[in-house]
Amino acid sequence: MKLGKKDIRFITYGALASFGTYFCMYAFRKPFTVATYENLSFIGIDFKIVLIISQVIGYMLSKFIGIKLISELKPKNRLPYLLVMIILAELSLILFGFSVAPYNILFIFLNGLSLGMIWGVVFSYLEGRKLTEILGVILCSSFILSSGIVKSVGLLVMKHLNVSEFLMPAITGALFLLPFAGFAFMLDRMPPPTLEDKVQREERLPMTRKDRRKVIANFFFPIVILVFFYICLTAMRDFRDNFSREIWDEVGYQGNTSIYTLSEIPVAIIVLLSIGMFAFIKSNYKAFLSYHYLLIAGSLLVGLSTFLFQLSVIGPALWMVLVGLGLYVCYVPFNCIFFDRMIATFHIKGNAGFLIYIADAFGYLGSMAVLLYKNFGQGSISSLEFFTQGTYLISGIGLAVAILSLFYFKNRAKKASPVQDEPNLTNTYEQLI
Repeated sequence: MKLGKKDIRFITYGALASFGTYFCMYAFRKPFTVATYENLSFIGIDFKIVLIISQVIGYMLSKFIGIKLISELKPKNRLPYLLVMIILAELSLILFGFSVAPYNILFIFLNGLSLGMIWGVVFSYLEGRKLTEILGVILCSSFILSSGIVKSVGLLVMKHLNVSEFLMPAITGALFLLPFAGFAFMLDRMPPPTLEDKVQREERLPMTRKDRRKVIANFFFPIVILVFFYICLTAMRDFRDNFSREIWDEVGYQGNTSIYTLSEIPVAIIVLLSIGMFAFIKSNYKAFLSYHYLLIAGSLLVGLSTFLFQLSVIGPALWMVLVGLGLYVCYVPFNCIFFDRMIATFHIKGNAGFLIYIADAFGYLGSMAVLLYKNFGQGSISSLEFFTQGTYLISGIGLAVAILSLFYFKNRAKKASPVQDEPNLTNTYEQLI
């Protein structure tokens, strides 16, 4: 695929609009996790863990609701959804800041409930295009970078504005409210998919209940095992994200506010470049299979880097970067382009948002389960030790699932013959125009 000037202009505009929108969203979601809320607990559970669980429950419920709403979403409703959800998220943070603990836990739950569908709305602007890989991976790099950056902003707000840990999230969110609205309006002005996009990547349509059931029935086995792997990925990625301060403190980086951002920059750049190159694979079938090889590589990297860290062959900073890279190389495709190529490969009637939200809903259920297990089942071990053990588990599961899925889809492809269908796409496009 060659990129012309028009394509480059479209990528620049679409990337800026989508990246900016989702980047700003993180300012409403993650700043509270940089606070420690020391000496506070609720029913015997560390208060920070309760807050994280509350937000994850809200976020998870929103994902389950989104399985229906995002799959049925019409273009005219996208911008109103974005604006209403972000306003509700900020109001929740304000009420959290001015309410008394532990009753303010409710408002963190509402915050998660408000934010859970924003990803699906933003990605609905990008899916089903010949440039979806490039736009999607730039969008995904936003949540790699944004979490560390907004945590740094949250720490600066507490230090320089001298506000409490409870008011800090609302103030941090308020700083990003107008930028979010500006980027959302930009996003809404993106042109719809072209005829060429529809021919190459399948037209994306709102789904009915019948459409959803048909997809599940036809691809039940791979969906189950891939969602299971994604559950584990989400749990480990969220644990690394939510307890990054504790992990960095344990490996000797206490008080270093820049490490949260600096450690994620190389991860974002490498993920952006490596996955973005898949856009140049025109064959949907070949690109889809290649994503499985990427999952295998990422799973190996997570386990191998931890092994080298424990042998003191690599230092803690490089270890955190390599584990983050392995996790995100596996995690990012599931959030957009893996299912986007799956739909195009097997000519599925519907949209990627449906499959993404199935994975996300159960993914955050897994994240909550890990938090509860860490607090009640493994409360005596440190965050660092728990995270280290988890990297080996995710590595083994990832390898097994990726290999099983790869063989399944190869066999499925022989029956459906998507490879033979690929060369006809250009001819079909030429006939249509």
